[in-house]
Amino acid sequence: MTKTQKKAGAFIFILGALLANPASALPLNMDIAGATNQPIGHYEFCRQYSDECDSIGDDTGPLILSEASWKAILNVNYTVNSSIEPLTDQEIYGVEERWAYPRSVGDCEDYVLLKRKLLIKAGISPSDLLITVVLQPNGDGHAVLTVRTDRGDFVLDNMRNKVLLWSETEYRFLKRQSSANAGKWMKIQDGRATTAVGSVK
Repeated sequence: MTKTQKKAGAFIFILGALLANPASALPLNMDIAGATNQPIGHYEFCRQYSDECDSIGDDTGPLILSEASWKAILNVNYTVNSSIEPLTDQEIYGVEERWAYPRSVGDCEDYVLLKRKLLIKAGISPSDLLITVVLQPNGDGHAVLTVRTDRGDFVLDNMRNKVLLWSETEYRFLKRQSSANAGKWMKIQDGRATTAVGSVK
């Protein structure tokens, strides 16, 4: 067996292990339930970076996950997590909420913005890299990056280096960016999501 065959076999094995979840009643991809309000922090971010919040164009469907794209996803998640120190917006800027690209420190949204930017540079379509708002088990709001793929929706999280299917996380999923327009947001039909997070009206 060649080195390439071994790598391909390992890739298939890893994905098979990730997707082997017969106990879960949740689908591999999130169920989107219509338009909703944009988070306040993202609204302010879009005022500064309007070109990053425009229409993405035709949605060609989820990313066809390959060994190369999976490696890029893992590398970006680990690199950003290990290079940015977690601090709150209050500690960094003296304000309650501000979304920005981090240099050395940042909060959860800042990690997500940087991961999204780096994965777009790596060749993954913006329509498959969606900022997502969730609730932690303690009820606190949190942001993660969803990577939409043909193998399911994977979550890149600053709280862990392991990339998991959305259904394998402990979160309740509330809303995420539209795959057609980065400035629009969509509700996620997750029976566990019952609490609102600050949004613009």
